[in-house]
Amino acid sequence: MKTQILAIGRHPEILQTVVRLVNTNPEWECKGVSTDDEAVLAFSIQSYNMVLLGGGIEEESEERLCAAFRAINPDIIIVQHYGGGSGLLTAEIYEALAR
Repeated sequence: MKTQILAIGRHPEILQTVVRLVNTNPEWECKGVSTDDEAVLAFSIQSYNMVLLGGGIEEESEERLCAAFRAINPDIIIVQHYGGGSGLLTAEIYEALAR
C-alpha cells in the first residue's frame, strides 16, 4: 500500500514540481493543493500518512492547518519543505517516515 502524501504550497509551479517528484517514487502517492480550504477538505475526505508544507504558507495558516489535521489524525506526520531539490525532498520524506 502506497504512502499517501498531501502537499500544500502557495506557488503552483513549485507545487506541481513537488507532486511530480514525490510521485516518481513507486511507494508514494502525492496530491497537491494550494489553499487552506482545499487542504482541509482533501484531508477530511482521504486518509493521508503525511503532509508536506511548502514555502509561502503564513504562520497563522500553518498553525490552523496543523491543528485541523491533528484533530482528524493525531498521528499525522507534518514536514516543512522549503525547497532544495529532489534529493533533499526525498531524504526529508524518508526521514519523517522513519520516526
